[in-house]
Amino acid sequence: MARAVKRPHHPGLRLGALLVCAIVLLPVISLAYVALSGTGEDWPHLVRNVLPGASVTTFNLLVMVAIGTSSIGVASAWMMVAYEFPFRRTLSWALVLPLSVPAYLAAYAFAEFFHFSGPVQTFYRSIFGFQSARDYWFPDIRSTAGCALVLSSVLYPYVYLTTRIVFLMQGRNIADVARTLGAKPGRVFWRVLLPVARPAIVAGVALALMETINDIGAAEYLGVRTLTVAVYQTWLARGSLEGGAQIALIMLLLVFAILGAEQWARSNQRFHTGRATHMKAHPPRVVLKGFRGPLATLLVTLPVLLGFGIPVFVFGQYAMRRLDQFASPELANAFFNTVMTASTTAVITVALALFLLNATRLVRSPDVAVTVRLASIGYALPGGILGLGLLFVLARFDNTLDSFMRTYFDRSTGLLLMGSAAGIVIACTIRFLALAEGSIRSGLEKLPGRLDEAARSLGRTPMQSAVSVLLPLLAPAILTAAVLVFVDTAKELSATILLRPFGFSTLATHVYENASRSQPQDGAAAALVIIATALVPVLVLSRALARDREATL
Repeated sequence: MARAVKRPHHPGLRLGALLVCAIVLLPVISLAYVALSGTGEDWPHLVRNVLPGASVTTFNLLVMVAIGTSSIGVASAWMMVAYEFPFRRTLSWALVLPLSVPAYLAAYAFAEFFHFSGPVQTFYRSIFGFQSARDYWFPDIRSTAGCALVLSSVLYPYVYLTTRIVFLMQGRNIADVARTLGAKPGRVFWRVLLPVARPAIVAGVALALMETINDIGAAEYLGVRTLTVAVYQTWLARGSLEGGAQIALIMLLLVFAILGAEQWARSNQRFHTGRATHMKAHPPRVVLKGFRGPLATLLVTLPVLLGFGIPVFVFGQYAMRRLDQFASPELANAFFNTVMTASTTAVITVALALFLLNATRLVRSPDVAVTVRLASIGYALPGGILGLGLLFVLARFDNTLDSFMRTYFDRSTGLLLMGSAAGIVIACTIRFLALAEGSIRSGLEKLPGRLDEAARSLGRTPMQSAVSVLLPLLAPAILTAAVLVFVDTAKELSATILLRPFGFSTLATHVYENASRSQPQDGAAAALVIIATALVPVLVLSRALARDREATL
C-alpha cells in the first residue's frame, strides 16, 4: 500500500499571504481612516456644491458608456459570428485594436480631430460654405456625451470579446434548432442568443465601467467633472485631503456595486458554459450579397477607425511634423522612467502572484483561499483611490522613519518612498496583482492536477517540484502575465500623477502635462510610444483570434 503523503502546514506561506493581503488592503483602510477622522468641516460644502453635480455627471457618463460599449460590442460580435462579408476575418481581430489606446490619449486625439480647425469641421464647412462657427451647429466633444463617445470607442472591445466567445461557444444547439424551425438570423439573435449572452455582456460592460471610473485624463481634458475629477480638485484646489478621501469612499461604494454585478454575471456565465456542447460545429454564416456586404464592412470598420484610427492619425501627423521630439531629452527620460517602473512592477507582481498561487496550492484551507482572494481586489480599485490611500501611508512611513533616524542616529532619510518611484511601483503592484495572478492561474489550470505531487513522490521537496517541474511549464503564462502588467503600468495615469516625485515623468504624465497646457501635439511622440507598447499584448490576442478556427472558418 502506498504511503500517504503528509501535507505540511507551511506557516510561512500563511503568514506571507496574510502580509500581502494586508498591504493590498492598507490603502483602503488608510483612506477610510482619513475620511472619518477629520473635523468634517468640508462635508457641508461637498454635499451642497460638489457631490450632487459630480454624482449626476458620473451616473450619466456610466449609463452612456454602458449603452455605447454594449451596443458596439454586441453588434460587432454578432456580425462576426452570423454573417459573411468582405474583410470579415481581418476585422474580427482588428476590432480589438482600440484596447491599445488609453482613454486619455483618445480624448486628446478626439478633441483635436473634431475641433473647429480639425479635419471634420473643416470638411463640413467646405461642403456647405460656412465661414465661422456662428453659421452652424456642431456637437461639442467637450461634454459628457463627447466623453462617453471617447470612452466607448476604446472600451467596447471588453464587451466584444466576452460576447463573441459566448456566441461562438454557447447556444449552438438551441440556435440550430431555431434555424431548423424557420427562424431568421435576426430572430435567433434577439430571442435565443442574446438572452444566453446576457451574463457575458454584463461582465464586459462592468469591466468598461470600472475603467470609466478609473479615468482622470479624458474626463478632465474634456471638462467633464466626474467624481474622480472631483477627488483631485478637492484635494489640490481646496487643499482638503479629508474631503478628497470622503469622495473617494463614495466612489469605492460605486465600485463595489459594479463588482457585485460582475460577480453575478460570472456565476451565470459558469452556469451557461457548463451546458455548451459541440464546440467544433460552427453555425453557418449568412453571406451578405449586393450592397449589404460592403455596408456591413463599413459599419464594422467604424469602431476601429474611431477607437484606433483617429488617435494614430492625429498623433502620427503631429509626430511627422515634429520628428525632433523622438530625440528630445524629455522623451528619453520619460521613456527610461517608464521602462524602469513598469519592469520593476512586472517582476515584483509576477513574483507575488506565483507566491500566492503556491500558497493556495500547498496550503489547501479556506482561510488561505479567502486571504488570496482578498489580495486580488486591488484590480477593482481605481488608480486615483489607490494612489490617494497610499499617499497617506507612504507619507506617514517616510516621516516616521525620518524622525526615528534623526532622533537616534542624527541622520535624515528624507522622503525615502515618496521621493522615488517606489510609490508608483507599490500602487501598480497592488492594482495589477490580480491580473498577473489570473493569467498564471489560467496556465496552471491547464496542467495535470497531480503533476507536482508525482515529482514529490519521487523524492522532490515542494519547492524543488515547483521550480523544476511547474515553473518551466508555466513559462508562457508567466511571460504573458509580465507583459500585461508591464503594459498596464506604462499606461497608468491616475495613480502616477498622485505618487510620482517632483521632476519624475513617465510617458503617460509627459503626454498629460502637455495636454494640460493645451499642447497635446508636444506629447505626440510619447503618445505613439505608449500605443506601440500597448499594441504588444493586443496583437498577441488578435493573432490568437485570427488562428481560432471558430473565428476564421
